[in-house]
Amino acid sequence: MKRISPIVYPLIAAAVIALDQLTKYLVRSTMEPGDSIPLIGSWLRILYVRNTGTAFSMFAGNKMVTVVFTSVLIAACLIFVIHEACRGSQAVACLMTFVIAGGLSNLIDRLTLGYVTDMISCGSFAVFNVADIGVTCGCFLTIAVVLLQMKNESSGEAKEQGPGEEE
Repeated sequence: MKRISPIVYPLIAAAVIALDQLTKYLVRSTMEPGDSIPLIGSWLRILYVRNTGTAFSMFAGNKMVTVVFTSVLIAACLIFVIHEACRGSQAVACLMTFVIAGGLSNLIDRLTLGYVTDMISCGSFAVFNVADIGVTCGCFLTIAVVLLQMKNESSGEAKEQGPGEEE
């Protein structure tokens, strides 16, 4: 497989951050907190919420905890991306870049506004934003890719040993 240029990772991050910040700006500039615009009845709607916490509003109102928590996670993910990119696991590095970008975009909100702008409401699930989609999809897809890689590595080792052979 052809190696991905290192410039791709910051470009992915910039695109996710730009899309997230644009959608948040549009909501903040055209709606008041609590305003709702139905898209598919009451199941899918734009609902402007100011979230002072982390995922699912944990640590709501405690800016220092949310900023430190988010910063530590972003740093850990960045170290992981660099490690995986150097190791040659480009899929994992790309997927984790979505996680970093989402975390950074929400951190921008926390530092500049004191809250994260959420606006996508699906049924009775938590209200979220584009950054949250990047974080969630990046995490789940990374887990899937890592599990698939582990499965492929273990089946490759089994083939090398041959049936009935021990190490």
